[in-house]
Amino acid sequence: MKRLIPCRDCQRPVLWTTTEAGKHLAVDPEPNPEGNTAVHRDGTGAVRSRRPSAELPLCGWERLHMPHVATCPQRTQQLALPVGVTSLAAHRQKRGHRP
Repeated sequence: MKRLIPCRDCQRPVLWTTTEAGKHLAVDPEPNPEGNTAVHRDGTGAVRSRRPSAELPLCGWERLHMPHVATCPQRTQQLALPVGVTSLAAHRQKRGHRP
């Protein structure tokens, strides 16, 4: 049985996984074909996740899930810039590409 924990921001249930690098990643509990995270339960019962690639595509025992940060309504609101604030990302990219 999956152990779901509420998100601190939106209170929706999330499934916490451990990535190949040993980091923790929250994913939405229901599989989503548009997701980019392969999730499976290993032999010890731990929920593991990884990013499928061309070299190692989705395996039969894995299901695609969406990372919760991509669907959390509170996070998407936090990522939007307030009115009157300009993003400098494009400017910084131009500066980095000077010869």
